[in-house]
Amino acid sequence: MLKSLTAAILLAGAFVAYGASAAVLKLATITPEGSGWMKQMRVGAKEIKERTDGRVIIKLYGGGVMGNDKKVLRKIRIGQLHGGAFPASGLAERYPDINLYGLPLVFESLDEVDYVRARMDDKLQQGLEDAGFVSFGFAEGGLAMLMSNRPVRSLEDLKGQKIWVPEGDAISYSAMAALGLSPVTLPITDVLTGLQTGLLDIVGISPVGALVFQWHTKIKYITRLPVSYLIGFMVVEKRAFERLEDQDQAVVREVMERIYTGFNDSNRADNEEATEALLATGIEYVEPSAEEVPKWRAVVSEANRAQGNSGAFDPGLLDEMLAYMKEFKERAEQSIALENN
Repeated sequence: MLKSLTAAILLAGAFVAYGASAAVLKLATITPEGSGWMKQMRVGAKEIKERTDGRVIIKLYGGGVMGNDKKVLRKIRIGQLHGGAFPASGLAERYPDINLYGLPLVFESLDEVDYVRARMDDKLQQGLEDAGFVSFGFAEGGLAMLMSNRPVRSLEDLKGQKIWVPEGDAISYSAMAALGLSPVTLPITDVLTGLQTGLLDIVGISPVGALVFQWHTKIKYITRLPVSYLIGFMVVEKRAFERLEDQDQAVVREVMERIYTGFNDSNRADNEEATEALLATGIEYVEPSAEEVPKWRAVVSEANRAQGNSGAFDPGLLDEMLAYMKEFKERAEQSIALENN
């Protein structure tokens, strides 16, 4: 009740402060206030206001004050918000194919990711536009790893363990269940409490995410195997965006795309630093058994395909992505062969 009242007061204040002449784009995120993301977004909002002579005001609501992804989407539908920052699973109900990059146990390396993204980012961004959203590019969140309180090296180690799955992420839920885990669906804001109370045994998250949300304080081991590739993005509802004057739309796109390109580039280095920070706290890396990894991938591949066939995403896009991955591996093998000759 208090959060709802606070949000209402803030929204009312936005109209009073800026008046009818300014177009106010209200955007929400769970990213904590004071984080690097929020600081850069506020710098961008200031630049947009100045370059449009005050015609466009970006109002940011950080720290989850507008609720989880599902609540933010509902507020966008009723016009209380105009957009927000989401992980892929957060927008899947409006554009299911955005799940493609985050399919469990698909990518094996960031080089592989780069090869695929160079060929498919534009197609997925166009899909978001067709679904009614303007986006400004994808920001890499990194490769999620299994983080746990007991070493995880084999399928046997996974059985019965309670693993977090984001709200609305039916694909990950299916994959984790296929591996013998017990998936627990929670909003990201409740995960730390889940780890503290024993509701969760395992989380899949990037090193940066583990630090930002303080989950690293409740885990002891990281299994050195990419579980999924994480992306984040900011979207604005197309109807709200198109109410801006054409020249103002161009300014917002230019500033936001520059910021998101910066996020994408810097997040990789941030994850490397975060990995070192996690290990410095005493958290240990464990290696999955070499003979186990193909078993994990085979089980999850079947689950992923079943989800695609049931409509969770376009299976044709999965085939396209897998073809690019095969092409990448073949080129890498050819390059190694040439170096050895």
